[in-house]
Amino acid sequence: MKLLVRALRLCGVGRRPVSPSPEVVVASQKCVGSRERCWASIRAIGTRTDVPQSRLCMIVMGRIMRPDDANVAGNVHGGTILKMIEEAGAIISTRHCNSQNGERCVAALARVERTDFLSPMCIGEVAHVSAEITYTSKHSVEVQVNVMSENILTGTKKLTNKATLWYVPLSLKNVDKVLEVPPVVYSRQEQEEEGRKRYEAQKLERMETKWRNGDIVQPVLNPEPNTVSYSQSSLIHLVGPSDCTLHGFVHGGVTMKLMDEVAGIVAARHCKTNIVTASVDAINFHDKIRKGCVITISGRMTFTSNKSMEIEVLVDADPVVDNLQKRYRAASAFFTYVSLSQEGKPLPVPQLVPETEDEKRRFEEGKGRYLQMKAKRQGHAEPQA
Repeated sequence: MKLLVRALRLCGVGRRPVSPSPEVVVASQKCVGSRERCWASIRAIGTRTDVPQSRLCMIVMGRIMRPDDANVAGNVHGGTILKMIEEAGAIISTRHCNSQNGERCVAALARVERTDFLSPMCIGEVAHVSAEITYTSKHSVEVQVNVMSENILTGTKKLTNKATLWYVPLSLKNVDKVLEVPPVVYSRQEQEEEGRKRYEAQKLERMETKWRNGDIVQPVLNPEPNTVSYSQSSLIHLVGPSDCTLHGFVHGGVTMKLMDEVAGIVAARHCKTNIVTASVDAINFHDKIRKGCVITISGRMTFTSNKSMEIEVLVDADPVVDNLQKRYRAASAFFTYVSLSQEGKPLPVPQLVPETEDEKRRFEEGKGRYLQMKAKRQGHAEPQA
């Protein structure tokens, strides 16, 4: 709206002097005073190819956190933050993929790397989400996202989240067709090489995850406390228009928010205290979820340390309106939660009791991930000391 007002005033519709942005100046120079031609020029701004690349590769968003964003502990819901992160990534990657003349497309989320919740965000604070494109392959875009929280009473800011997301451009004419990504210009050659290594690593991990994603969470009657069956939970959701992009498939952020809700239920059932999201391991999106599908989001405990819980979350899609397509695995991830007292202090976690061989195997795998991440954190902390 501000862009429209400035352009109209430059065309003689308004009298107030302004200092327009370069893009608006370009638009206004094409106008000769009529509103119709101004509208045409403003619409053309979004498809220009001579706008500086730095304007295309960065975006900053912000909004105040409301009471309906809170979890039961009183902080901002982890799923809400994940949804904001994905929205910023989707905007910047879609904008970049349409920055050159060619077939129009929309960017779909393929993977989110491990995301740590560094600090809780409170209701009434302002969330500032900044996103930047850091690498492009032939068919994918890497986006780095930072989330800052601001106390608008004191002006204090703190970093709450850092995330890396991967998107692929899908044709608007055929969302099953993946298009090529316009390249970015790197300030130094090392950036491209480092990005290529990250791309190859995530591609391999995504394929490995998809291969081992065949199991299903089955309900158990009268489970014992502290077992996997006791806390496992499922949520069934019919995908409606409000969950989807304009092109008929689900926003990645909507899926992540539902996954976080289910993981939170599992954690709360296990320890019966206030819980908060501590981190999310890589989230892999194996296939699109279309409007009209029924999705089942299932969560189960896989590992507990003294003060943390790892929960595996699986998303299965059932295309009930399409008899030709079978139920399929759409996404998967591991969430880590911590238990908090009423004063917000970490509490010991009841130890998980694995019963079956599969549960024992998943427990050992979770322990390996926990020890690996613990060693990584200690390795980063030692040089600072």
